[in-house]
Amino acid sequence: MNIKELLVKDVMIMDLQATDKKGAIDEMVQKMYDGGRISDIATYKEGILAREAQTSTGLGDGIAMPHAKNKAVKEATVLFARSSKGVDYEALDGQPTYLFFMIAAPEGANDTHLQALAALSRLLVDPDFVAKLKETKTPEDVQNLFQSAEEAKETEEKQEQLAESTQTPSESTRKFVVAVTACPTGIAHTYMAEDALKKKAKQMGVEIKVETNGSEGIKNRLTAEDIARADGVIIAADKKVEMNRFDGKELVNRPVSDGIRKTEELINLATSGNAPIFHGTESEATDEDSSADGSVGSRIYKDLMNGVSHMLPFVIGGGIAIALSFMIDQFIGVPQDQLSSLGSYNEIASWFNQIGGAAFGFMLPVLAGFIASSIADRPGLIVGFTTGALANTGGAGFLGALIGGFLAGYVIIFLKKLFKGLPKSLDGIKTILFYPVFGLLITGGLMLLINVPMKIINDGLNNFLLGLDGTNAALLGVLLGGMMAIDLGGPINKAAYVFGTASIAATVTEGGSIIMASVMAGGMVPPLAIFIATLLFKNKFTQDQKDAGLTNLVMGLSFVTEGAIPFAAADPLRVIPSFVVGSALAGGLVGGFGIRLLAPHGGIFVALLLSHPILYLVFIAIGAVVSAVILGIVKKPVAKN
Repeated sequence: MNIKELLVKDVMIMDLQATDKKGAIDEMVQKMYDGGRISDIATYKEGILAREAQTSTGLGDGIAMPHAKNKAVKEATVLFARSSKGVDYEALDGQPTYLFFMIAAPEGANDTHLQALAALSRLLVDPDFVAKLKETKTPEDVQNLFQSAEEAKETEEKQEQLAESTQTPSESTRKFVVAVTACPTGIAHTYMAEDALKKKAKQMGVEIKVETNGSEGIKNRLTAEDIARADGVIIAADKKVEMNRFDGKELVNRPVSDGIRKTEELINLATSGNAPIFHGTESEATDEDSSADGSVGSRIYKDLMNGVSHMLPFVIGGGIAIALSFMIDQFIGVPQDQLSSLGSYNEIASWFNQIGGAAFGFMLPVLAGFIASSIADRPGLIVGFTTGALANTGGAGFLGALIGGFLAGYVIIFLKKLFKGLPKSLDGIKTILFYPVFGLLITGGLMLLINVPMKIINDGLNNFLLGLDGTNAALLGVLLGGMMAIDLGGPINKAAYVFGTASIAATVTEGGSIIMASVMAGGMVPPLAIFIATLLFKNKFTQDQKDAGLTNLVMGLSFVTEGAIPFAAADPLRVIPSFVVGSALAGGLVGGFGIRLLAPHGGIFVALLLSHPILYLVFIAIGAVVSAVILGIVKKPVAKN
């Protein structure tokens, strides 16, 4: 398949009427649907908006490449649209956008489709080609221009390959740089960054080899010889790539958009001799978990989330099992003088309680172990598990395990540097002897000291949680409920959720956590508010948004806050404040009335595990209605065609 076959004439828009980003997306998606290239407007558009929420696909220089790959796409298609007036598309350079390429890739897109899409992306970094594209008048002109450019590109690449095959590394006196490009979807930005880097390197007289991590897999993979010979390394990526292989090299780590727009800066820095030296993890396995984002905050967040994501199944399974033990005892009956044994009085209830307790016992070791593993790979796992267990037995609780996980990871990193100078023949014994033994002794000793103040803090926090009632619980519920709606699954949302899950362990004997109940209520409100708003204010939403309302009902009832992201991304200044008010209200009501929950997930499906299920659902409904009404008032009506 070539580019001409992807650029279908029937779905081209030679005079785009929209003047803003939302209108442009709506107009192009509708054209895709009318042309029979997608089967469902809401599903495809949800993918488009989810990608825009990560970062704008308005690349600058008057070009935008919105794209999505999902089940709504019938056949790989590129919609070309041109605006004569220019569209405020929130482009990276802040300038109007005139040329649009909306890419639709089916879930099972084969290599042929992906290669054609990659070739299209590469052509758009040529300013002469873009200038000619702006002058086209008909769909046929667009197709013919791309076909001619594609043929010229193939000829140029063959000539470059021939020249490279006749030159040995020793014959070249030019600087040599290796690069890796990658974006989350791997359809457009990956290949545009590749071509931009190669073009700029050629202009600067720098030799370069670029590896792409796209939807069709890793192409043009860098060899050990390439990396050893390189004067510098450029990582232009928004997702995880293999990093360990660049140990000891000068490395520039930037987002993929910089690989498209700041190519000269990246190449100059990589060849200047002043770029930071990258230090790998010395893991025997390839470090596929190394983040493409080099900031300290993002690395800490990634490490923490690695521990939390592995911990959650133990909390969810254990919490529900313990909650069932309370329900069984309440159903069968417990004598008044034995109420302290609620959850373990009857034999069946005791079984569930033991099962849940066993799962809970793994919660803190798993949290600490996988935080340490994220930092230091497999050598950190055993040390992290041990610090989590010590935090558990020493009374340091969740906060102690969290600190212990980071401590374990960085102690192993220290040991790796300490033992780096040992002979190569001892590499195997380092992993199975030196790291676990010295890691356990150092980290375990430090953890025993840390447990003393952390136990005091943990006991104080537990007493606070157990004593929550009335105004204090309501205010905390307002805060955490609002946090769940601010970024809909982002770092603030996750911080509130992690606090909620941590509170469960401290409140098991009380029948559950008020905090967790408030957090889940706040997280259920935004998608439910969208559903209600699309019913009450039909003139404020497009047809595909109204169709997506039912999907948000299901997501809201299931406690999947992320279902509201496409609506928030399309109009954040009106939508997000509306969500925050309703979520904070629901969280505050739940906290004020002292409703408790042992399960950290499940939404309506764990309603019977709540202390007051009917009242809980009423409070969520109140929050959702309030959010929906505010959204309906502040949101502008949809312009009629």
